[in-house]
Amino acid sequence: MIRKLIKPNFREMKQKSNQENKRKPPPPYKTHAENYYYIKQMNNRTQLVFELLSGDVLKGLLDWYDEKCLKVKKLDGGTLIVFKSQIKYIYKNPDFAEPKREEPAAGK
Repeated sequence: MIRKLIKPNFREMKQKSNQENKRKPPPPYKTHAENYYYIKQMNNRTQLVFELLSGDVLKGLLDWYDEKCLKVKKLDGGTLIVFKSQIKYIYKNPDFAEPKREEPAAGK
């Protein structure tokens, strides 16, 4: 019985391992989800509640936003500029019921 020595091709093995080791690139640092949320709330004129790190609670409408701050129109008529770093939570005002849009009746 004759035995043949089989030499592996190391180049092919190295190329295969390089292709397998290629990783998915990390997601982008900026997703713009925050900006989308602010624009949506401004366009819908949604009443929001802003809870600050100091414990203060502001209720009002988002007037405009910047990279570092938000301008809030308070419900009593005043306006405030609040730094984003001082905001703990932002959520929709549960006391405010948004008017429901009437949909046209089907089949008429």
